[in-house]
Amino acid sequence: MDGKAISSNDYAVYALSMADMFNIIKNSPKIVRQQHGAAAVEFAIIAMLLFTLLFGIIEFGRLFYLYNTAQEITRRAARESVVRWKDNSDSSPAKILALFGSANLPAGAEIKPANINIDYLTEIGGTPNPMPNNATENISACLNGPAGCIALVRVSIIGTANSHCTNDASRACYKPMVGLFSSLEVPIPASTVTMPAESMGYSG
Repeated sequence: MDGKAISSNDYAVYALSMADMFNIIKNSPKIVRQQHGAAAVEFAIIAMLLFTLLFGIIEFGRLFYLYNTAQEITRRAARESVVRWKDNSDSSPAKILALFGSANLPAGAEIKPANINIDYLTEIGGTPNPMPNNATENISACLNGPAGCIALVRVSIIGTANSHCTNDASRACYKPMVGLFSSLEVPIPASTVTMPAESMGYSG
């Protein structure tokens, strides 16, 4: 080196430093594994929060969609019902058309034909007595007096035996698709629409 002899103390320090370096190299895979494990735990926590937020946004959007579309459904059903003969069955063309031609509301399985209720009323909101059997009888009843005349059609969203709120069987309920929010129930507005009867299917 520079002509100076290496003392025993210097040699011991040098040997110890080399030993420490070898230990670090030997143990580095274990350190890397520990760091990977910590990163995996951190990712799991962040991912859980992220997906909870994401699914929450999706479900909130679907709830908002149901609230807005319920009014459109009753309006469409009422508009079809005033020009067709009375039919409150699940196969009613007015109900199917109100649901955009589907068996239930697209992206909203909570609203099916059974959840759409159509009432046929007199001009004061009562039930016609006697109830006319066809459009021709209804016109005659309306000409002779209001008692048996279908003058109004009222449509609303209701609960059914298979689709209702736990605490209120008369109301249809929004139910989340994601199991994480399965305990959440929000009543869907009745969105009642009443329109004056028109032809009621009378063709002349």
